[in-house]
Amino acid sequence: MMGHRAGRVRAVVEGITPAVDAGRFPVKRILGDLVTVHARAFADGHDVVSARLLHRHERDREWHTEPMSPLANDVFRGQFRVETLGRHVFTVCAWVDHVTTWQRAVARKHAAGRHLEVDFLHGAALGRRLAQHADAADAKTLIDWADAIVERSRTPAERYALSQNEALAEVARRCPDPGLLATAEPPLVVVVDAERARFSSWYELFPRSTSGEHGRHGTLADCAARLSYVADMGFDVLYLPPIHAIGRSERKGANNLPRGRDEDPGSPWAIGDDGLGHKSVHPALGTLEDFSRLVTRATDVGVAIALDLAFQCSPDHPYVREHPEWFLMRPDGTIQYAENPPKQYQDIYPFHFETDAWAALWDELKSIVEFWIDQGVHIFRVDNPHTKPFAFWEWLIADVKHRQPDVIFLSEAFARPNVMYRLAKLGFTQSYTYFTWRNTKHELTEYLRELTTPPVDDFLRASFWPNTPDILSEYLQMGGRPAFVIRLVLAATTSSSYGIYGPAFELMERTPREPGSEEYRDSEKYQLRHWDLERGDSLRDLITRINRIRQESPALQRNDELTFHSVANDALIAYSKSAPALREDGHEVVITVVNLDPHHHQSGWVELDLDVLGIEPNTPFQVHDLLSGARHLWNGARNFVALDPQHSPAHIFRVRRRVRTERDFDYFM
Repeated sequence: MMGHRAGRVRAVVEGITPAVDAGRFPVKRILGDLVTVHARAFADGHDVVSARLLHRHERDREWHTEPMSPLANDVFRGQFRVETLGRHVFTVCAWVDHVTTWQRAVARKHAAGRHLEVDFLHGAALGRRLAQHADAADAKTLIDWADAIVERSRTPAERYALSQNEALAEVARRCPDPGLLATAEPPLVVVVDAERARFSSWYELFPRSTSGEHGRHGTLADCAARLSYVADMGFDVLYLPPIHAIGRSERKGANNLPRGRDEDPGSPWAIGDDGLGHKSVHPALGTLEDFSRLVTRATDVGVAIALDLAFQCSPDHPYVREHPEWFLMRPDGTIQYAENPPKQYQDIYPFHFETDAWAALWDELKSIVEFWIDQGVHIFRVDNPHTKPFAFWEWLIADVKHRQPDVIFLSEAFARPNVMYRLAKLGFTQSYTYFTWRNTKHELTEYLRELTTPPVDDFLRASFWPNTPDILSEYLQMGGRPAFVIRLVLAATTSSSYGIYGPAFELMERTPREPGSEEYRDSEKYQLRHWDLERGDSLRDLITRINRIRQESPALQRNDELTFHSVANDALIAYSKSAPALREDGHEVVITVVNLDPHHHQSGWVELDLDVLGIEPNTPFQVHDLLSGARHLWNGARNFVALDPQHSPAHIFRVRRRVRTERDFDYFM
């Protein structure tokens, strides 16, 4: 049977947003963000309902409260700012607002010429009752008001004016009767990450290919020497594939040959050899002390080290000998190696997560993450997380981030959409996407709209990669230099986080292992490579310019204001981003136009949505091409663009509005 207190509660709260799967998973935000909350709140009858927003960090005991404003159709809106990393909780409470209801009734009676003496007495009683739940200052305000409104020495007009005092309503909303509050339970959760979780530029390289000498295995010291090259291009994250010892049994040869030669280095993802496992550095790369020096040097130049987290073993990993129960035994008594038919990975043993010893396995894998955090790594690119249980990742990530809330996990899961989304929901900070295979205007437009609007953008942060060591797309294979430039511009301007696998990207490596394959010929995954970083045709300077544009443009550092603009030519795509800017006009707009055809000159009329851009119709404005430096004067919504892919397949325009000053002359902001 409903309790006495519950029986007095007439308000209802429902439909709170943002929420992921009705609150099953947290929403994601960045430190300093304003969290905008909407909820439906209503009650039986015609009484006015008020609502307020409650929020706190999970470590805090006391709730912070924010007022909520009524919109329409029983919807309320409130905001709070998240200023601490980690998990925050929030909810909404509502109640029948008897004071506001009374004020409106008094106003209607007054308009009808009704006698209000009884209503004044009723109002005074309401004020005194609410004063019982108020702090000292508000209680005094309420009691003084109650005394004043029934004071017969005042004229009826004065008493009516007191009844309509909005300050009274505000005080009353601060101290509702606790017995009448309807509070949504359980609270919803917001996970707050550092800015790098939203805005980052990643560069991937293989340390063993950084020696600069043909045939010599690179070291972590060589990798440290490469840091200035990476930092000078404007990347702030250097991602390293696994740096651990590599197994010798079933070691793969060049181009993924089933049997390698003795001198072949093997795949870094075949982890473990000669007593060394996931908590070690490959002896040919150096020592843990060398890794520590690499991390320190990277920090000095403004680059964070991201490490590959591959939960799998070579046949020679110590775990295979010490914990055979963690692996799946085949009927012939051998351990099941990894397969993705027709591909076979005889050099890799996956963990068997359905083992009876799963708890010990989970603890050991978490200890690997904790070990590398202790070595200064706070960013992990997770290899194939979709082949491990969802429950495992939800537990591991929550536990790690509870202790170290700035840690970032990038999910490398090119799986079905529901699987990718589930991984993002349960805790992965960023996610690889299908961007690599979205090439047409329709594909890009639809996919980006999906990723940058609710509900998806509440839980998934996209990381766009034009290439990876595993993926050389057909578009890059067939499109020559323009294709690399096009995909670079798209990745860097549509997504606030992006990355490239280099030096293969800037040197435009585009030869597949065989026709129809997305594998590189002579892939670094299986052999050492020597890269000529000083090649005259390198995209290094262009990448540097684009990363500088990103660093100087707040609009490109977020995805929530992405808008597509119409172009009749399907080979041209146009879109804009906007954000508050530290400039006199207070708002920055960047418009990007890209020729998606790497082979042919394309032109067309761009139809801008001026309302979105904040530009008055028929008002001239200047667009500054941040790639070429050129400036153009545009007027109105319709403007002509022509792009030659061999010269420059894209424009990145910063909009400069015309402003009239007190001296009555025009200039551009």
